[in-house]
Amino acid sequence: MAVESRFVVIRHGVEAKTFMDKKSADEYDKMLDMADNLADVFSQSPIELSDSTSEELSIYLAQHRDEVLIALLAKKPANKAPVKKAAKKTPEKKVESKPTKLSEVS
Repeated sequence: MAVESRFVVIRHGVEAKTFMDKKSADEYDKMLDMADNLADVFSQSPIELSDSTSEELSIYLAQHRDEVLIALLAKKPANKAPVKKAAKKTPEKKVESKPTKLSEVS
């Protein structure tokens, strides 16, 4: 007989999702907490949203929290490759050249 540990996220008395590891369950629970907080913000806005739209939008934004934080300028985007700063251009010096004769080149 095998023994399995399962971690169940329960929201408002209802089983939301089951996970095999605690870390994933905690992350999902945190995401749902963020979605609840966003739904509260939406309910206070002058824009009327249906309950289902508010729920879908709040869950979407909570799932994409990093992108939202970047869009709100609360977080800097992660650069995969270092960006080189462009060097300041200095005015090029004009060099006048005198025409040379082919006989002078050799």
